[in-house]
Amino acid sequence: MKKLRVLYAFILCSMLLCGCSFQTSEPISRTAIYFDTVISIKIYDSQDETLLDQCFAFCEEFENTISRTIETSEISQINNSKGTPVTVSDTTIELLEQGIYYGELTNGAFDITIAPLSELWDFKNNPGVVPEDADIQDALSHVSYKNIIIDGNTVTLTDPEMAIDLGGIAKGYMADRLKEYLLIEGVESALIDLGGNILAVGSKPNGNDFTIGIKKPFEESKMIATESISDLSVVTSGCYERYFEVDGELYHHILNTETGYPCDNGLLGVTILSEKSVDGDALSTSCFALGLEEGKKLIETLNGIEAIFITDDYKIIDTRM
Repeated sequence: MKKLRVLYAFILCSMLLCGCSFQTSEPISRTAIYFDTVISIKIYDSQDETLLDQCFAFCEEFENTISRTIETSEISQINNSKGTPVTVSDTTIELLEQGIYYGELTNGAFDITIAPLSELWDFKNNPGVVPEDADIQDALSHVSYKNIIIDGNTVTLTDPEMAIDLGGIAKGYMADRLKEYLLIEGVESALIDLGGNILAVGSKPNGNDFTIGIKKPFEESKMIATESISDLSVVTSGCYERYFEVDGELYHHILNTETGYPCDNGLLGVTILSEKSVDGDALSTSCFALGLEEGKKLIETLNGIEAIFITDDYKIIDTRM
């Protein structure tokens, strides 16, 4: 019996040393809070914890650069400049240019100068108070991406009362940068989750796709659909993420840049499938704001990008079908 146990141990060790098909180690992962949201990164094909250290160091640096709620950030410097030119980093310039691009693409339905309006509504802290219409219209008068002037690394807001909010694009941009870093470091299997912005690095170690659930609106623990992805981004925007109700009417955080009020177009959510997460971030908000028909038309003009619309009667409209 002793000889059999020794023989079994020898065979097992030989299998491990020869790289048999059994996976012997769990993926490494870490979770933290940045950008006012829970961020999780899971790496399947490496046990090097310094990769996670660097990823979250990037997140902290990025937040300190572009957050409008951190007084020392470059975005805060721009917002507090009262129209005087501010010199910023390449990262901030790239993000602003991306935001302006999507403003032009959507004729202003997506607008990174939404801050005066979003601050007025303050969905994060609002106990259920609808702002006065006069205040909404005043805030709305200071919303226009066309009033951002970029000259090299210098940014000028031509309206001193303007303010920038990159919340509709920043997480997607950061997810793409994290993926770039991991690929450079040789990682071929990882999953990046920035508060619901999901970006896959490759596929699972066994070659299978990652399975990503799309939440059923207003039912946190239920999924309305699933997607199998490899090297793709899945980003969802919906009216059920941040909202309050007054007299039976729901007020949510995706604001109409023409009226100043929450978008009311028969949609509950929009999910974007794209190679780059920054595209998914901006387009999920854009398509929700545009509504079903205009949102579908926009997606049809873009190569390699698909959308899943969820209507207010829980029907699913998939642009791939």
